[in-house]
Amino acid sequence: MPDEGAPHARTWMSFGASKKIWGSRLLPLVQRNLIAIACAIAQFEPVTLLVRQEDMATAQGLLAPNPNGNITLLAAPLDDLWVRDYGCVFVRRAGQVAGIDFNFNGWGEKQTCDRDARVAKTMCATARVNHLTTDICLEGGGIEVDGEGTAIVTESCVLNSNRNPKWTKTDVEQELAYLLGVRKVIWLPGIKGKDITDGHTDFYARFASPGVVVAALDNDPESFDYKVTRRHLDILRDATDARGERLKVVTLAAPRHIRKQWRHDDDFSAGYVNFYTCNGGVVMPQFGDAAADEAARATLQSLFPTRRVVQVDIDGLAAGGGGIHCATQQEIVH
Repeated sequence: MPDEGAPHARTWMSFGASKKIWGSRLLPLVQRNLIAIACAIAQFEPVTLLVRQEDMATAQGLLAPNPNGNITLLAAPLDDLWVRDYGCVFVRRAGQVAGIDFNFNGWGEKQTCDRDARVAKTMCATARVNHLTTDICLEGGGIEVDGEGTAIVTESCVLNSNRNPKWTKTDVEQELAYLLGVRKVIWLPGIKGKDITDGHTDFYARFASPGVVVAALDNDPESFDYKVTRRHLDILRDATDARGERLKVVTLAAPRHIRKQWRHDDDFSAGYVNFYTCNGGVVMPQFGDAAADEAARATLQSLFPTRRVVQVDIDGLAAGGGGIHCATQQEIVH
């Protein structure tokens, strides 16, 4: 599995928000957020946006004011929008691109996912690559790799009995070695039960490049992530990668302030680590905290000096517990 910064053929997204899951208040905002993210990415590479047939007119209408030939709408049955988690993970095996289906089960059977569980196969068919299967149950947001043999995963997600009962760390490491070419797994504890994902890696730690990790830091003592992000930093600073070299760890502090309508929303996920790297660009959130937004932007710009950093208001997605990375999945160049 290449690093996310490797060249992409395109980005996959899903226009899959529904009133049943998101409610009538959030739904229109979430849909606008998805189109804004797609348009930001389309400045750098093609985007294929999966859309339920009944939502096609809505998606087309939101795109109409800013038509973009780099965005293709593809009809598909969907339950929700988190393609990072239920879509296939593209890898290169024996010189050929293939897609791994990681048996999405609704984050441990927390949400209906019959249609989403079939999206990986649809993506493989559309991309004309082999559809690979495995016995392990994972989500794409639970896996972070540097493309050179190192992975970061959270115990709270991957070793959770709601996904992989009886699997051990050794079992997981052997399967990731076979599937992704991983030679070293760095385990973070994560935290169970506080969000639907049980603590995905892509909200805690990301590779900016081999040997360089961007890690979340929550400075709110009342937050459930306050202690766990500090524990993660200790682990990452002591860790070595697959080459045996110590990691350089750069922190991204969460914003201290968010827009007032969300300040009492316990599900709101305000963090900058859930950015997305695409061809020539980095797409990241902004939350209305001018100082924190700019500090995070400047940090990512320094880590990705050859890419243009674009910030997008994603308050609707954040109110549902997710972010830009969660809503995207890269297809590597064939």
